[in-house]
Amino acid sequence: MLNVAEGKIEQQLHLKRLALRTLQINVGKLCQQRCTHCHVDAGPKRREIMGQAVIDKVISFLKANPVAKIDITGGAPELNPHFKNLVKTLSRLTDHILLRTNLTVMFEAGHDYLPELYKAYNLELIGSLPCYLAQNVDKQRGNGVFDKSIRALKVLNDIGYGQDGSGLVLNLVYNPLGPQLPPPQAKLESDYKRELLSRYGIRFNRLFSLTNIPINRFKNYLQAEGRYDDYMELLKANYNPATVSKLMCLEQISVDWTGKLYACDFNQMLNMCLSNGKPVYIDQISAPQLIGLDIRIAPHCYGCLAGAGSSCTGSLV
Repeated sequence: MLNVAEGKIEQQLHLKRLALRTLQINVGKLCQQRCTHCHVDAGPKRREIMGQAVIDKVISFLKANPVAKIDITGGAPELNPHFKNLVKTLSRLTDHILLRTNLTVMFEAGHDYLPELYKAYNLELIGSLPCYLAQNVDKQRGNGVFDKSIRALKVLNDIGYGQDGSGLVLNLVYNPLGPQLPPPQAKLESDYKRELLSRYGIRFNRLFSLTNIPINRFKNYLQAEGRYDDYMELLKANYNPATVSKLMCLEQISVDWTGKLYACDFNQMLNMCLSNGKPVYIDQISAPQLIGLDIRIAPHCYGCLAGAGSSCTGSLV
């Protein structure tokens, strides 16, 4: 068992990869928003975008190594110029595609087609909405983002997303506004459903609560406020051993815009490549070769191990 009092999580926690179930594709860091908590450090001026040559390698990997789930993320994935064709191609390779969306991207010029594209390919949407109150959302994501997000959710509800029996899944993501752990996910989901329905008539399927991971922009914020050490102590103090066997990095890999592979999106943002740290590209390895590889661990991993745990699909326990 991990002894958090001794520190050095990377020396105590030893994980090896299991069979691959999920490929997470980060198609780039371009985003029309610049959120204060963003671990990707995404924004309007980022130019790291997955091109067609790398997309072709990703498709080839998936044809040779089928997975149960494909998870598309960014930045704002929809801003990648190849997004539409990528979705069409991926839909022929799996029945389960997750798309992480900031919701408001559908109001960007030339992107009004997005809701119908989501529906046509039955994408499971995971939309960012860190609170059901405008002030809190705008503080984290930018002025006016809350109102646009509500408009987007209404558009999605109108075409069937989040509605009982439609088969169109609309999930939302909560993350704390500052350096604290998320409250219990089930209770928070109940609050969100009550408030969004009563205030705006909005329905959705599930709420995922994510812990803010202390890297990139959120780490910079913590350090500027002099709260980084306190936050790390909070994560360590809430270490939960029940989360270890359910960590997403056991059955998932993340591919970046250049085709390099990582255990997760967080490791990707720290350039912590697979296993021994030497870059491995998606056209250089097969799914069976991934089994048994060591998973690289660092202090930010406490974020996934604290409390109820945190993964790209919410709490772990």
